[in-house]
Amino acid sequence: MRHVIALDVGGTGMKAALVGADGALLHRARRPTGRERGPDAVVAGILDFAVELRDHGVRQFGGPAAAAGVAVPGIVDEANGVAAYAANLGWRDVPLRALLADRLDAPVALGHDVRTGGLAEGRIGAGRGADRFLFVALGTGIAGAIGVEGRVEAGAHGFAGEIGHIVVRPGGIPCPCGQHGCLERFASAAAVSEAWAAACGDPEADAADCAKAVMSGDPNAVRVWQTAVDALADGLVTALTLLDPRTLVIGGGLAEAGETLFTPLRDAVRRRVTFQKLPEIVPAALGDTAGCLGAGLLAWDLLDTTDGTEVTP
Repeated sequence: MRHVIALDVGGTGMKAALVGADGALLHRARRPTGRERGPDAVVAGILDFAVELRDHGVRQFGGPAAAAGVAVPGIVDEANGVAAYAANLGWRDVPLRALLADRLDAPVALGHDVRTGGLAEGRIGAGRGADRFLFVALGTGIAGAIGVEGRVEAGAHGFAGEIGHIVVRPGGIPCPCGQHGCLERFASAAAVSEAWAAACGDPEADAADCAKAVMSGDPNAVRVWQTAVDALADGLVTALTLLDPRTLVIGGGLAEAGETLFTPLRDAVRRRVTFQKLPEIVPAALGDTAGCLGAGLLAWDLLDTTDGTEVTP
């Protein structure tokens, strides 16, 4: 059975799958990144994991994967196949595509984790059928993927979609990027967790706890939550003014609050638009499989563009 390897590398763990031509996940596996052992160990772990997946494909389906797609965090030079920088993995300028292609003896596509997840949401998830969509992941930080006619725009330098660094509160909280008042300092899951822990006096409290308290009517929780929703709406209206998406897909940890987030967010965005067309605002549909599914799509796209023949990455 013809299949590809899909690998989604996170800060602490890796999710992987063998993906069939119809998009079916034929085999799934997980491994820790081993980042506590340093960046070289992380790279070695990725290569070894990929080889395990190839060998499983040979045993199970009678032949090796036709290609591989890999999604990684941080700054990614997709054109040259280089994982340029990832703070949580400690690596710089890793020629990951070439390393994997050499170990697998197959073509490899390398992508940014959020853009890859956004690709899956746009083609086969919540944004399916939309010619223009914006995928926004509300996690430890905030990042986006700009979808145009079935592909995701990386930008001239690989930075497209970094809407977490739109300044929504000038002169506000310092951000590690060097600016003050960035969106992700107010509306990420990490920011809500920090604000709610301070408000309720429990250092272990997180954004999920805040959402539960909102549902129970806690006024402090409502205040913290509304602060995040207002900041998020300001950032999203800036993005939709520039991009004019037909569908706005929201994922990540904060989106797990469901309508506790989406009802006030839709209202807040609606109040802010003037001449802009209001996009449909929907929750992501693929959950934590989006990265693997997107990596699989990258691999199949690579084969499609080469008419199924192997090329030197």
